[in-house]
Amino acid sequence: MQTLHVRDIPDQLYNRLRELAQAKQRSLSAQVVLLLDRALEDKDQRKAQTQALADIRRRRFTPPPTAPDSIEMLRADRKR
Repeated sequence: MQTLHVRDIPDQLYNRLRELAQAKQRSLSAQVVLLLDRALEDKDQRKAQTQALADIRRRRFTPPPTAPDSIEMLRADRKR
């Protein structure tokens, strides 16, 4: 397992991380690893969601410009 050293962490951030780790009954290192892992998972999930939305938009039906207006077709049908 690799070791990661992080320098110059602002005191306020360090204290928040330490308090969160204590509240979750984890070591500070375990809490930081968990938060980093979740952040990367969130990024991967957002990327997958963006790709899925792009696929949906690409496959979405758009009528050709020469297609008749559906509202006008309904009005004409109701008049019969």
